[in-house]
Formats: sequence, C-alpha cells, structure tokens
Amino acid sequence: MLISGCMGKFLLGVIAGMILLLILIGGGALFFLSMRAKPPAISSGSTLILHLTGDVPEKPAVDLSLPFLDERSATTVEEVWNLLHRAAADARISAVLFEPEGVSAGWAKMEEIRADLEQFRKSGKPLIAYLKAPTTREYYMATACSKIYLSPSDLLDVKGLSLETMYFRNTLDKLGVQVDVEHAGKYKDYGDMFVRSSMSPETREVMTDLIDRIFGELINAIARGRNKDAAAVRAAIDDGPFLAAEAKTAGLIDDLRYEDQVLDELKAQLHQSELKKVTGRDYQDSLAAGAGVRNRIAWIVGEGSISRGGSITDFDVDGGLESDPFDRILEKVGKDKDIKGVIVRIDSPGGEVAASDDMWRAMNELRKKKKVVISMSDYAASGGYYMAMSGDPIVAYPATLTGSIGVVFGKPNLHGLYDKLGITKDSVSRGRFARIESDYESLTPEGREKLRHGIDANYEDFLSKVATARKKPVPAIEPIAQGRVWLGSEARANGLVDEIGGLDKAVDMIRSAAGIPKDQEVNLAAYPARRTILDLLTESRTPDSGDADLRAMLKMPGLESLRTAWKDAGLRVWMRGGMLRMLPFTIQIR
Repeated sequence: MLISGCMGKFLLGVIAGMILLLILIGGGALFFLSMRAKPPAISSGSTLILHLTGDVPEKPAVDLSLPFLDERSATTVEEVWNLLHRAAADARISAVLFEPEGVSAGWAKMEEIRADLEQFRKSGKPLIAYLKAPTTREYYMATACSKIYLSPSDLLDVKGLSLETMYFRNTLDKLGVQVDVEHAGKYKDYGDMFVRSSMSPETREVMTDLIDRIFGELINAIARGRNKDAAAVRAAIDDGPFLAAEAKTAGLIDDLRYEDQVLDELKAQLHQSELKKVTGRDYQDSLAAGAGVRNRIAWIVGEGSISRGGSITDFDVDGGLESDPFDRILEKVGKDKDIKGVIVRIDSPGGEVAASDDMWRAMNELRKKKKVVISMSDYAASGGYYMAMSGDPIVAYPATLTGSIGVVFGKPNLHGLYDKLGITKDSVSRGRFARIESDYESLTPEGREKLRHGIDANYEDFLSKVATARKKPVPAIEPIAQGRVWLGSEARANGLVDEIGGLDKAVDMIRSAAGIPKDQEVNLAAYPARRTILDLLTESRTPDSGDADLRAMLKMPGLESLRTAWKDAGLRVWMRGGMLRMLPFTIQIR
C-alpha cells in the first residue's frame, strides 16, 4: 500500500508538472505574440531593407515566426507595393536597400516589383540594389535601381531565357499506361505531356511567341535601367554569364562591394554615424497599425489551381483556389458597408469546370453590390480567365498569361501497368457509359463521342460568357479562343482585357469608379488577411477537399518539384478527373 501510494503521488506530480509546463509555454507564446502586436517604432532617417527571397505570393502565408527569430513569412506582392509607395512619401524613410536573393516569382509579378521600384526612385531618395548570386530574375528587378552592387567574387548569372516542356509519353509506354485526352480548341494542349514526346506545332508557335516577347521586354528594361542601347544589351547577354569583374566592365553593374561596404556608403550618404535599418516586415507592421478605416478597398486574392470545396476558414492556405471559401469572401465583402470598392487579384492557371462556374456566379453577384476591378497576376488563364468574365474592367501586366479559352479532359488506362504488376480487374456494370472513366480500358468510340458532346457544350458556354462580358459577338471571340494562351499585351490588343498595368493602375481605376478623390488615401484591406500562429491555435479547420494528408506530405524536404507541380501545374485538380478549364502549361523562366 505504501509503494502504491507513493507511485500515485509521483504520477500526480508528473501530471501536475506537465500541466504547469503547458500553461507556461502557452503564456510565453501569448506574451511574445502580444509583443508583436505592438508596432515597431520607425526612426527618422531610416533605411528600408527590402529583402526578397523564394516565392513572392499573392496570398499571405501563415506567420509562424516569433519576435526573437529572424525567419519571417514571405512578403506578398501587395505588401511590396504598399511598402515602396508608403516609403516614397514617408519622411522617416531616407533610403531603400533592395536585396533580392533566390526569387522564384513569375515574370508578371517581377514586372510589378520593378515598376514599384521605379516609382520609388522618382521620390529622389537613394535606391540601391545589392545582389547575391543573382540570376536574370533578380537582375531584371534590380535594373530599376539607381545603383547596383555585386560582391567581388560573385557571378552575374544572366545569359538569356529558356523555356522547356516535359513529356511523359515514352515513360508511360514503358509502364504500359495509355492516356485518353480530348480537348476543345487546337491550342488546348494540357494533355500533350501524356500523349506526345515533343511539342506540337501549335505549342511551339505559342512558346516561340512568348519567349520572344518576354526576352524583348528584358532587353528593353536593362537598356532603360542601365542607360544603354538595346542592341548592345542583346549582344552583351550573348556573352553571359559574367564574373563580377566582367559584369562591371560590361556596364551591367556599377561597382564591386561587400555588403558592409554598401552599408557604410549608405551611412555616409545619409550623414549618419550608425545606419538606421528597418526590415520590410517591421515597416509593414507599423503601416498596418496606422491604417485607417476611411476609403477601404477590399483586396481579394484568388491564387492557385481551381477546385470545389474548401475548409470552413476563409481560405485553406495550401489548398489552391477553392470555390466555397472564395465565394464566402465575396459574399462577406458584398455585405460590408464600409468597403467602397473591390480589387479582385487573380493568379490562377484554371481548374475544375464547375468550380470556375461557381466563382463566376459569385463574381457577378458581387458586382451588383460593389464597384469591382480585376487585376491579373502571373496567370489568369482558362478557368482563371472564366471567373473574371463578370463584365468588370480587367487590368493585366504585359507578361500575364491569360486567355486559354478552352476545355480539356483526360483519363489514364492502366491496364498495361496492371498486367506488369500481376493485377487484374473484373467488374459488372449497368448503363451504356457507366465505365467511361474506368482506368482499366480506353474510351470506346461511343464513349469518346459522348465525352466530346460534353466538352463542346462547355466550350460553347465559355465562348458565350466571354462574348457577353467583353461585349462582343461569339464569332469575334472564337478565333482568339481555341485554347490559345496570350500575353497580357496581346490580350489587350485582342480585346480580352481592358488595360495594361499593375497595382497602381488597378487602384486608380477603382478610386475613379468608387468616387474617391485623388488627394485622399486609399486603404487596401486584404482578404484573406495574414494569419498568425495564434489564429491557427484558436480556429477550427475542417478540410473537406479530400487531399489534406497529401498536402501535408508534400511539405516534406526534397519534394519541392512535386509540390510546385501539385500547386502550380494543376496536378491536384487533374487527378480528380472530369472536364477542366486548365492552362496548357506553366512557365518557369531560368
């Protein structure tokens, strides 16, 4: 009995200790979070350090950082815009040091960032770029700065642009896998990766046009930023990549410096004994704390491949663009009397037909209640373009990938693979087309005809909605449809978008539509807003899209390429089956 009593007291002590530890941890977390709730003080004469790395998303990720850690969540495109515009007019900010490193943003997003840097430069304040292992991406943005510095032993990896497409036909043949693909529109070649081993003539036509136009913009941007002739820049790029000294000799950078030397130079230029540095996140926090409620414009982000479903929260951070939570956001904003207008920011290659249609409906309902402007990012194609067909004005970047008006369907026949693995399937069915999506047989001629009927009907519906929204007859839309992907500059010429520009243009347009005077400040209210670790701990999340476990698995180290394909190339929605309004490809320029 004595032993038993001692053991009971021991276990009770352990349990009490664990409870106390949890209370202390929770209290400590709340303490640090409360510290972060207090906006940092910005000193007069501060230098804003704008460090960009990795993806520059449209939708803010969950901020899991704590005050004593350097690691912070990625800065969004809207936050970069806000930081640089506010810094230009903020008397407390005397200079900006731009440090892009390993940026993986698309070309349209980089056009936005470069334009924001150019706008800041007009303030007359020093704008200096310090590059670390720069590629074409970082250098393109940095050419908007008044000075560009590089470490003496570094490399300027600028050597032109290349687009590659990957095909799995030969691999699938070896595995005994066949894929049936049907599409409406001769350029709707999303399924080509499964049925071809090289580009189709239509794909090569589009790819050639895309790279020529983007490369031309790169050349012109460097020429403007470095005060050089375009032909000279084109010739110089043919000699890339460049050792640091070679880059200086070619006039692509201003000088060779170590980072501390750049900081010392800024300190001397600003006549300071110690450089007053402020990080982008701290400056953003200070701006957010001072944001007013006057002239609130909702900034709604739709990012990722489109699918139905979603969590019960506003947006599932890793789930792409899910129709249910997106529709709820539009409904919520439509009822908010304090919101004077809405900018819907789309960065989507498309996805499921029904989900795209759900969001198209919600967009059309929103426009009955609010003034709306649609701003396109890297992608607003196929289903991403479809959802924008509300009749509201559309702004795109010159390099936005848009259009792709078409429908595609694909399904695998794994019979050959099952034979290699010793797997057999047997079945009974009722209904002439009950097995139309079976992975054990190819489409029958009758099944293919049935499928074509559905695809063609969806394509005609797509054409009709575009024609109505763009106020043109269907015969005028059909020749520029066909699943063809257009750059924003081409889409403007073809009447698929209204204006070329970025956030400045979108804000000016919504300001005008909402009747906000030019001398009054506009406050963008982000939807979804950035969430913290405390939000995660206190909110209830019930994903119902069926792929939450796989999303978690794809976060494991070493799966970056698969994670990118799952999120950006639309494999998440492709694997669900059914008809898709999907961009034929995604582009990563290296």
